[in-house]
Amino acid sequence: MSAAAGSPSAASGPVRLVVLISGSGSNLQAVIDASARSRYADDSLPARVVAVFSNQPGAYGLVRADDAGVMAIPIPKKKDEDRREYDARLAEQVAKYRPDWVLLAGWMRILSSAFLDRFPGRVINLHPALPGTFPGTHAIQRAFEAFQKGEVDHTGVMVHLVPDEGVDCGPVLGQEVVPILPDDTLETLEARIHEVEHKLLVDTLRKVFGEKESRE
Repeated sequence: MSAAAGSPSAASGPVRLVVLISGSGSNLQAVIDASARSRYADDSLPARVVAVFSNQPGAYGLVRADDAGVMAIPIPKKKDEDRREYDARLAEQVAKYRPDWVLLAGWMRILSSAFLDRFPGRVINLHPALPGTFPGTHAIQRAFEAFQKGEVDHTGVMVHLVPDEGVDCGPVLGQEVVPILPDDTLETLEARIHEVEHKLLVDTLRKVFGEKESRE
């Protein structure tokens, strides 16, 4: 995928990645760690996280970013600000870091076209469910409740593009099934899903970024 108009030129070097978070940032940490590994390591990521934004000023993910020497920027929504105004303001700040890609890693807001149109085809989201299942918030809890009712025996994780304002329904870049075990609790299921998230996210980004490099 080529860079869109107004994005950085196809220069050599690591992919410039801006990450949006709302919470603890464990998936952000997985990306930061993979980016810091030697380029010759099998589990490295050819990217550099250049900035982390959060709509929650107290999000621990901002601490993770700061500890890694990455710009950590809280941008809460103003009380009198509508959704599109906030998204446009956020996009303006993100654009200053000239991202090749924008990653939503636990970002708990649906972005409008006021943001997405600034980075067409370059926004990636991680969601703790399989395509077409449990879109939106509390996906793990809803999957576990469905399991308890005998409706499902597995859930999963997906990484997908965010082309528009649809909720967790963009083109899928990677996915993995996570079985729900008979003795699972919500906590054990959450822990296993988070483990899958960390690996799937890095593996998928590596594939996407590698394909980008091969076309340049």
